[in-house]
Amino acid sequence: MDNGAKAPILQTMNYDSDIAIVGGGLNGTAMALALVRSGLSVTLIDAASLPTRAAPDFDGRSYALALTSKRMLAALGLWDGLAENAQPMNQIKVTDGRINDGHAFLGLHFDAAELEEGPMGYMVEDRHLRHALLDAVELEPNITHMSAARVVAQEVTTTAAALTLEDGKTVTARVIIGADGRQSGTAERAGISRTGWSYDQTALVCAIQHEKPHGGVAHQFFMPAGPLAILPLTGNRSSIVWSESHEQAAAINALSDADYLEILRPRFGDFLGEISLAGARFSYPLRLSLADALTAPRLALVGDAAHGLHPIAGQGLNAGFRDIAALAEVLTLAARRGEDIASPLVLDRYAAWRRFDIATLAGVSQPTV
Repeated sequence: MDNGAKAPILQTMNYDSDIAIVGGGLNGTAMALALVRSGLSVTLIDAASLPTRAAPDFDGRSYALALTSKRMLAALGLWDGLAENAQPMNQIKVTDGRINDGHAFLGLHFDAAELEEGPMGYMVEDRHLRHALLDAVELEPNITHMSAARVVAQEVTTTAAALTLEDGKTVTARVIIGADGRQSGTAERAGISRTGWSYDQTALVCAIQHEKPHGGVAHQFFMPAGPLAILPLTGNRSSIVWSESHEQAAAINALSDADYLEILRPRFGDFLGEISLAGARFSYPLRLSLADALTAPRLALVGDAAHGLHPIAGQGLNAGFRDIAALAEVLTLAARRGEDIASPLVLDRYAAWRRFDIATLAGVSQPTV
């Protein structure tokens, strides 16, 4: 069906839920939990099926969670269950080139020992974070979780918003939240255009087992072809985010595991001893994608639907979680004051709150220095 198709005109004030969230990934599930904790009801609509989303190899990425993201997950009641699979980051080293025998040109060095709050952040694998969020969603009586449900049309009136699904069902709500990624159909159907460009790079992502302990040190190497991040995971493992040109990345990805490691070793260096693969390999094309507006009538965007960033700063998910915290706060306070949570005045508070942070991140999240 044409993405521009319209849902039926609404003449009712009876909503299926207060909020309809399109997108069942990390941002969508976290958004749903933040809202129901505040007393709002949510319909969460995910185009992926629950078995697909829950599969261990659904996403190979790991996330560098800032302390603010950890606090939000704690507020949602999730951190205690995640803690055993969260690796503290004790130091962050930004280096021009690779480390060999412990020597390289060190541009920046951040040490948690100089802070009062403990670790500078935590590395958590997608498979652990995703399951924690999905499990919490399934336990929430005020979240209606619709998986394998694709939105094909949406419409808003002065009284409500409606989403039409591929099977013909209609979901009504007071507000729609788009958490459906960089190719957000929610934004497109609302007439929100996007600004962005390709970085002409692909990120090669995998987990590496290594001989020596990493000490909780995260490394960012600026290599000629693009940045290489070595990020500590639990045990003697690290997550690799390795940027190459599209052509070179495709060639590397086509190699056997043994040949893949032969290409990686001189880039990785030997400071952690012998390395081997500790799971599947993944690849993700890199591009900047910014929504030209964060809101439209009865609609708001969060996460990659609002801003898809280069992973160099490790701020993609953290920025999405800040969107969620801000939007949940705005909607919760408005509801408590008796305001219409779908009012442009209310939704504009969210846009104003997040606009500067997003613009700043877009400026600093560049693949080269």
